[in-house]
Amino acid sequence: MTPNILWLFLSLELILTSALAIVKLPKNARVPAVFMFGDSIVDTGNNNNLTTFLKSNFPPYGRDFLGGAPTGRFCNGKIPSDFVVEELGIKEYLPAYLNPRLQATDLLTGVNFASSGSGFDPLTSTVMHVMPLSEQLDMLKECIEKLNKYVGEEKANNIISNSLFMVETGSDDIVNTYYHTPTRFFQYDIHGYTDLLLSEASVFVQKLYELGARRIGILSLPPIGCIPSQRTLAGGTERTCAKKYNDAAELFNTKLSTMADSKTSNLPDARVVYMDTYNPFLHILQNIDKYGN
Repeated sequence: MTPNILWLFLSLELILTSALAIVKLPKNARVPAVFMFGDSIVDTGNNNNLTTFLKSNFPPYGRDFLGGAPTGRFCNGKIPSDFVVEELGIKEYLPAYLNPRLQATDLLTGVNFASSGSGFDPLTSTVMHVMPLSEQLDMLKECIEKLNKYVGEEKANNIISNSLFMVETGSDDIVNTYYHTPTRFFQYDIHGYTDLLLSEASVFVQKLYELGARRIGILSLPPIGCIPSQRTLAGGTERTCAKKYNDAAELFNTKLSTMADSKTSNLPDARVVYMDTYNPFLHILQNIDKYGN
C-alpha cells in the first residue's frame, strides 16, 4: 500500500503528538537520536536501493522537497520521520540507512531503516520484494557496530539507550497480505492473523530491547478502511470507510496496546509506548471541516 500525500500529512500531526508523549524527560535529559523502522509512511529512501517495484524516486514525488528532486519519500515533501527529528531538535531530516551518501556522523543522531511495503508478517515483504523487519533489525546491528568503532562502545551504548526507537507498520499486512492474497486468508481467521502479527511485533520489541533500546514507540494501525484505495475497492457506491478493514485494525490495536503495557512492566528500565493514531485520524476524517481544506 503506497499512501497518497493526503494520507501522510493527516498522519503527521498524530505521529508527532505521540512521539512527544514518549520523551517527557527530566530537565537536563535529551534524546540524542531517532531510529525508525516500518513501511512507506516513514521510509525516507531505502527502497531506492532495492530491486522492487515499490519506489518513489521519480516525479512528481519530492516536488516540494530539496529543489524538487525525488528522494524515495512517498510524498511531495518531508514525511513523518523527518518531522519527528525536527520537532525533537535533533536534525532536519532522518536519512535512509541505505543512502550511499550516508556519513558516519549521521549515525550519531539516528537513521531510518524503514522499507515501503514491509510488515510484521514476514510474508508481506516477500510478496512485495522489500526488506522485512528482520533485515531492518540486522541493519540496526550493523549500525551499532559502526557506532562502536566510531565513538567507542561506552558512548555508543549511551546513544542507543537514550534514543527513541519508533516502529510504524502493519497496514500492508492486513490490506494486502491478508485480504488480497490467498495464503494467509485461508490459514487464519482475522483473530488468528492479528495474533500472528502481535507475536511478530512482540518478538521485534524484545530484540530491540536486547540490542539496548529502552525508549520504544509502536504506532497503532490507522483506520485503514478509510484510505482512498480501500474506500474505492470496498466502500460501495458511496465510497464510505470499509468496515472490515477498520474492524481488523481496531482488533489488532487492542492487542498491540496490551502488549506494549506488558513489555513496559516486564522489561527492566524500558518504556514501550503504544501510540494511538487510529482515533485521532478517524476524528479528522469525521470532522474534516474543522481542519481546513
